[in-house]
This record gives sequence, C-alpha cells and structure tokens, in this order.
Amino acid sequence: MKRRDLLSFASFGALGAAGLLTGCGFELRKEPVYHFKTLALTGFVPHSPLAQELRRQVQRSTVRLVEDPNRADVIIDAEREVRDKTSVATTAAGQITEWQLRLSLDYSLRTAGGDILLPRTELRLTRDMNYSESAALAKEQEEASLQKAMQVEAVGLLLRRLAAVHLPN
Repeated sequence: MKRRDLLSFASFGALGAAGLLTGCGFELRKEPVYHFKTLALTGFVPHSPLAQELRRQVQRSTVRLVEDPNRADVIIDAEREVRDKTSVATTAAGQITEWQLRLSLDYSLRTAGGDILLPRTELRLTRDMNYSESAALAKEQEEASLQKAMQVEAVGLLLRRLAAVHLPN
C-alpha cells in the first residue's frame, strides 16, 4: 500500500469516527449555567482550602460572591469539613505501607429567606496512597497532590449541584 493511500484511508477513518460520535449525542462538558445571581459561603473554617478553591471557581462564572448572606440568592452552609488520613495496610514490623486520604464536607443550600434548597448533604471523597519510608519526601508531595485533586473534584461536584438549583418563585 502506498503512503498516500494509507493517509487517505486514515483520514476517512477519522472522519467516520467523528461522524459516529456526533450521531450518538456525545458532547464535552460545558461550564454549568446557574439560575441565580449571587452566592454566599458560611460555616467554612477561616482560610479553608476548600472554600478558597470554591471562591476561585465561582469567580470564573457569572455568579457574584457576596459576604453578607442576607444579600445572597443562595447560601452554602458548610456544617462540617474534615480532612484525615488513616493507615490501611502495615507490615509485620508495624511499618505503614498504605494510607487512605479522606475529604468530607457536610453542607446545605438555602435562600436568604430561609427556604431550604438542598437539605444537609454529605460529600465524601477518598484516595488510597502507597507509602514507603525510603521515599518519604516524594510521598509527602504525592499526598499534597492527591489532597489538592480531591479538593478540586469536591468543588466541581458542588458546582454541578449548584447548577441544578432553581430558586422558588
């Protein structure tokens, strides 16, 4: 087979695959569309990394963050935010070989008037991480990276839930 024929065949194959994907309704995820204009965050601990990530992501959208909950269309009440790490596996000598990282957020959504938009919801994320004493510094950096990834994922889940909220008339 000549090179030109091979390239022609490959391009027709790529066009065929693209045609199949458009026919099945596949579409990349878009930025969520919110049905409210202002948002307030309450109950987060001071300098919470999760709240900071949430603020950063909300600033990219059309929603405006307000400090006063009485002036917000929607209020996120963080009831509990916990990050922890537990050992999952150890050697016979008692050395830890695997950790489980957890991020938990309990929150509810309400309006300034007190209408409950979403009752208390639990958001739980876990990641398993192998551990070795000989690579402690690298594993520390890996843990920080996994914590950051869980934080970004939690904020993404929360924002998608916010996009499903419709204010009462």
